[in-house]
Amino acid sequence: MPNQPISGNDLPRFAGPGTFMRLPAAASAEGLDVAVVGVPMDHGTSWRSGTRFGPQQIRAQSAMIRPYAVQTGAAPFDALQVADIGDVAINTFDLADTIRIITEAYGTILTHGAIPATLGGDHTLTLPILRAVAARHGPVALVHVDAHADVNDVMFGVREAHGTVFRRAHEEGLIVPDKVWQVGLRGTGYTAEDFDEPRDWGFHLVTAPEIWHQSLAPLAARIRADLAGHKVYVSYDIDSLDPAFAPGTGTPEIGGLTTPQAMELIRGLRGLDIVGVDMVEVSPPYDPSGNTALVAANLMFEMLCILPGVPYR
Repeated sequence: MPNQPISGNDLPRFAGPGTFMRLPAAASAEGLDVAVVGVPMDHGTSWRSGTRFGPQQIRAQSAMIRPYAVQTGAAPFDALQVADIGDVAINTFDLADTIRIITEAYGTILTHGAIPATLGGDHTLTLPILRAVAARHGPVALVHVDAHADVNDVMFGVREAHGTVFRRAHEEGLIVPDKVWQVGLRGTGYTAEDFDEPRDWGFHLVTAPEIWHQSLAPLAARIRADLAGHKVYVSYDIDSLDPAFAPGTGTPEIGGLTTPQAMELIRGLRGLDIVGVDMVEVSPPYDPSGNTALVAANLMFEMLCILPGVPYR
């Protein structure tokens, strides 16, 4: 029998282990189909810090989530062996060393054949994860939901930070350029050509105003059709949502996605061969209510629901 979260009818939800959804804890990814892992870092961010506390707060807010998705019929824990393997032991004083540590840690997770489901942490963490994923699977397709394209060349002279991730991934051949979808982009920029270069690489850019007041089910269907047959990585930055829904993040931008749109987009990716997912940039100090982490926890559950092998009743 696969692992099940502790039921709220067996133990109050304010009690129990501090794991994601109160799943069992595991020492490694061995024997797992999905490994929930935290990367508590914020030294790759350029504005408001605090994402080092993201994994802990997402786990805390996940205690209310039940294992069966009534709206979609998804029951991820009925078929997949899922456990929380804790946090990567990052070097809190050294960003470059942290990137090395993450790459090695995820190499081990993937060696066990588990799909990593990552709780962040700032967006820098996606680069070393993609390095590990590409080493195992080859270049992957990418669904990147974010207010920002994260294709800067350097930030304060540094080439590896939360705003340079997908330029580095492109340069290193970790992703398939014409199978990259970036959704929710908006805000101000440095030049009029900010988005021209990634489009020239082959990236599909969908800006937030293009999808205001719309269901995202049709967009998800387009993405699903385009990425069918490819290994897919999904990177979800919580700042893709409007600050009205997710204020607790380091670089908020107005005019973003709603929570129903976020759920539609994720649900519409069901059927893709997803080899990893992450939820990044949750900064609890900027949302004392915990609502941002609550949204992040629920969206992570939605991503678990679309992983290969999940039954739908």
